[in-house]
Amino acid sequence: MATTLLRKQALSQLSRALGSEQATVELKWMLRSLEQPDRLVADSLSAMVARRVSGEPLQYILGTQPFGPLDLLTRPPVLIPRPETEDWAIRLAEFVKPTMRAPIQLLDLCTGSGCIPLLLCKTWPAGTVRARGIDISAEAIALAKDNAARCGIPSSSSKPTASHELTAAHNTFDALQADIRLPGFLASLKSSGIRPRFDVITSNPPYIPRDQYEQLPTSVKDYEDIRALLGDPDLLPPQGKKSLSDSGRGLTFYHDIAKLVAHEQEGLLTTKGILAVEVGEGQAKDVAAILKTEGGLQYTSIWTDPWNIERVVVASRK
Repeated sequence: MATTLLRKQALSQLSRALGSEQATVELKWMLRSLEQPDRLVADSLSAMVARRVSGEPLQYILGTQPFGPLDLLTRPPVLIPRPETEDWAIRLAEFVKPTMRAPIQLLDLCTGSGCIPLLLCKTWPAGTVRARGIDISAEAIALAKDNAARCGIPSSSSKPTASHELTAAHNTFDALQADIRLPGFLASLKSSGIRPRFDVITSNPPYIPRDQYEQLPTSVKDYEDIRALLGDPDLLPPQGKKSLSDSGRGLTFYHDIAKLVAHEQEGLLTTKGILAVEVGEGQAKDVAAILKTEGGLQYTSIWTDPWNIERVVVASRK
């Protein structure tokens, strides 16, 4: 337990780096973490403060991040779940109503920590969803699997144990490392034994334009994977030749996702399925147009987040 003097010293150091209001909030979280008997991080308070003052995100220092009903593990360089993502994932859980009689197949592209599909698996009735998460990062896939285990959500290939009888009345989650931008992505799903037709597809893809990425705080750029942030990974630096389509506006992955759902009979989305994708500020209308013209999803709606920013595009054929 940290002494009063150590707390005062910690608050003083954090205040100089973060401001007094933010420092007070973060110190509370650090102290709460230190009091947990099953704490994930062995650091002392002084070590935690030193890491935070150096710019490391608090979530990596604590090792967890609340997300709806979940308390998820966080590890660098995997993207830290954000409040705006939590907000729309909870809303989607209320918008879609799977049942035991009409269970659904869910695919989450660029799954990261697995936060979106795991929240849905935890919220929807047992036995109503079989979820899959795809990510290019091996670290992300490992973390998503660890989070599934932490949340008590088994893999579809799990075997019953003495303490846990796996039945059809369980929601399941599986994570697969793959690059959704590769031409052979759909074939790789089939070779992995995954049925490539989904009732719901979700994604929080990389969408930050390059010029905005360069302006991000060091606590983001120096710790979180650039592959989970930069929306135009193939775009050359400003002095080089730029993409002619979107001029570095962070929309590359939405074109890729549109291609994956474009064919009603061969694409990833079932005929009556829905697609929900998170977008950056000012991107929603462009993304809706991409999903319509390139993905064949004629019905789109835009959801705003609690800060009144257009944050999610929900699209379907029917």
